[in-house]
Amino acid sequence: MDALGSLLYEVRSDGALFSRNILAPPWSIRFADRTQLTLVTMLRGSGWLIPGGTEPPVALGRGDVAVVVGSEPFSVTDDPGAGTPPLYVMEGPDRCTTADGEEVCEDIVLGLRTCGNTLDGPTVLLTGSYHVGGRVSERLLSALPRVVTVRPDGGPGPILDLTATEIGRDDPGQQAVLDRLLDLLLLSTLREWFARPEADPPGWYRALGDPVAGRALRLMHDRPARPWTVAALAEETGVSRATLARRFTDLVGEPPMAYLTGWRLALAADLLARTDATVESIARQVGYRSAFGLSVAFHRVYGTRPSHHRAATASSAAA
Repeated sequence: MDALGSLLYEVRSDGALFSRNILAPPWSIRFADRTQLTLVTMLRGSGWLIPGGTEPPVALGRGDVAVVVGSEPFSVTDDPGAGTPPLYVMEGPDRCTTADGEEVCEDIVLGLRTCGNTLDGPTVLLTGSYHVGGRVSERLLSALPRVVTVRPDGGPGPILDLTATEIGRDDPGQQAVLDRLLDLLLLSTLREWFARPEADPPGWYRALGDPVAGRALRLMHDRPARPWTVAALAEETGVSRATLARRFTDLVGEPPMAYLTGWRLALAADLLARTDATVESIARQVGYRSAFGLSVAFHRVYGTRPSHHRAATASSAAA
């Protein structure tokens, strides 16, 4: 598994909030559900995504897919200069309100997972949101700007067409189907965006195409428990230690062992939060000989002990 695959494997939809919005101008929708990752797609028509803060509005045409990163609220509207008040505000999976916080009237509910102001509206907006957590996910999200936009040639592709069809169904297992479709949309969008010349992908992504640094990255992601050294990685990639260290550092932006430490500790943090495995067991899974070794490294990087991290994440989840 390559670095992008490893990171995306940890960013998986589970009970995603999906919505289809059918709209006639003037319209505006505000998204304030505080999810960390939202996909916004124009199935029909056009509009503008307003990220908030100092970020400029982003134009969205038919078939465009935007990935909005961060839990800060954002809006989508037909005219960013009109100041149109929100038709409704998405506050959570089962709660839409007016701009002043009142429950939204039933007349905006047009069908299953579908809202708007008319069934005949020229604009169809599709959104899907992720609740993302964990240190591994942070490594991906920190590499992305506030808004990533992909404009595929020829309008909506087959994934979007299938998603649009599935949103209107209520069959057994429907949520699981929608979750996987959202995962596929995210993966295909990010992969296309990273490959575009205007993108500024992180060093680890650029390094994946290199036969030396890319091979070393895959080895570390696939087998973090192995007692890797620069010499061992160099032997596996068929170059000298100096060549591996220089090429990896130049492409990734940090030395191989520093990257490996960060990857191991991110894995450990998520295992502590999501499993009941002992610290000793987790230490061995991610490449440390003992719980003590993991604890020392964990405290140096994150400023807390593994046991304290587990307790804090459990308390946060309970709240």
